[in-house]
Amino acid sequence: MATHRFDPNFTDNVVNAMGDNVNPRFRKLMSSLIRHVHDFARENELTVDEWMAGVQLLNWAGQMSDNKRNEGQLVCDVIGLESLVDEITFKLAEEAADAPTATAILGPFFRADTPFRDNGETIVRTPPKDGKGEITFMKGQVVDYVTKKPLVGATVEVWQASTNGLYEQQDPEQEEFNLRGKFRTDEQGYYSFYCLRPTPYPVPDDGPAGKLLKMMDRHPFRPAHIHIIALYDGYKPLTTQIFDRNDPYLTNDSVFAVKDSLIVDFVERKDDPKAGLELTYDVRLVPDESKVNGA
Repeated sequence: MATHRFDPNFTDNVVNAMGDNVNPRFRKLMSSLIRHVHDFARENELTVDEWMAGVQLLNWAGQMSDNKRNEGQLVCDVIGLESLVDEITFKLAEEAADAPTATAILGPFFRADTPFRDNGETIVRTPPKDGKGEITFMKGQVVDYVTKKPLVGATVEVWQASTNGLYEQQDPEQEEFNLRGKFRTDEQGYYSFYCLRPTPYPVPDDGPAGKLLKMMDRHPFRPAHIHIIALYDGYKPLTTQIFDRNDPYLTNDSVFAVKDSLIVDFVERKDDPKAGLELTYDVRLVPDESKVNGA
C-alpha cells in the first residue's frame, strides 16, 4: 500500500515497461535505480525547478569533461560514490599486514596516454616554481600476493599534482606529462623513479563538483597523495593512491578515499644529491582466477 499521496502505480509501470530481452543484471540495476530515484522525488516533493537544476548540473559536468579531466567522476567523488563503489568492489583488500594492496579511486585526472620511462628516471619535468618541491626517490617491489614471488615486467603507472595543486593538463606552464610516468619492473620485480613529495590541494572549484562542495559547506582539500596503477597479465589490475602520514587532511579527505593501509612514511635519503627523501612502497597483486580458469 502506498505511503504517499501520489499515483501508487506509477513507478511499477515504469519498471515493468522494460521488455523481455533486457539483460538480467541491467534489469536489476535499472529497476533499483528507478525505484530509488522516484522515492527520492516523492519523499522530498521535488519541484520542476529543483529537478532541472540537477539536470543542468549533470549537463555541465558532461560539457566540462574530456580525455584530460572527468568532471562527472569528480561529482561522484565529492559525494563519496566512487569511494563507496571501490569499497564494495574490492572488499578483499583489508588492512592486515599481509593483505593485497588496498585500492582507491582513479580520480578525474588520469591520462591513458602516459609514456613509459626507465627505472631510476625522474617524472619531475617541470620543477615547481614556488620552491616547495621536495624531490623524493620512490621505489618498491611488485609481488604475487599468494606466493610472494616478484612479478617481472609488471607495469607501474604513477601521477601526481605539482605543489601548486595542479596536474599538468590543468597548468599550461607544466611540460606535458610532467609528474607522470609508466615503469616496468626489473628482474627482481622492482620499480623506481624520482618524484615530488606530494602536497595537499583543493579539487577544482570551477565546475559542478566545486559548486556542490560550496553548497554543502565543505572544504575542497585532498590530502597529499600519489596515484598508482599496477598491471600484470593474469592478475587483477590495481588502482590506488598512497597518502603522506603527516598530512593534515587525512581524516577529512574531500573525496573520502583514505584507507589506513595506504598511509606511507617519507624518510631521509642519504648520499643522493638528487633527492633528500625516500619512499618505499611494495605492491601485492592478486591472481585473477577468472583468467586462470578460462572464464
